[in-house]
Amino acid sequence: MPSDWFWGLAGGLLIGLGGAVYLLGNGRIMGASGIIGGLVDGTGRSTWAERLTFLAGVFLMPALLLPLRDGATTNATSNVAVLVAAGLCVGIGTRIANGCTSGHGVCGISRLSLRGIVATVFYIMAGGLTVVLFRHILGVI
Repeated sequence: MPSDWFWGLAGGLLIGLGGAVYLLGNGRIMGASGIIGGLVDGTGRSTWAERLTFLAGVFLMPALLLPLRDGATTNATSNVAVLVAAGLCVGIGTRIANGCTSGHGVCGISRLSLRGIVATVFYIMAGGLTVVLFRHILGVI
């Protein structure tokens, strides 16, 4: 039986655990776009060490789990231009939406926040429409 599903489950559990630890540790909601955005635009100067520690964990944890992957693969495109464009679109979109899926989806839904639930529904719909457009209609990805 393919074990790729396990990595999706493990990733979701790690994001949820990270959100819980972040909330319990400092009383704030974990929103990755807000954490990164505060470093980029300078509004997070007072909490820069906390923000960098969070980002270090985001990059180090997958690296620590890499030896355990057991042949699991990804379906990400090898087209670097598409990956860069997608990253920029996600970054701009999270700033426009005042949050990302970690803040609204993981933390907002778990707190039964109407704003988080509505934002997550729209994120999912926009993602689905994007896949239909770029993969099935335009054939880019």
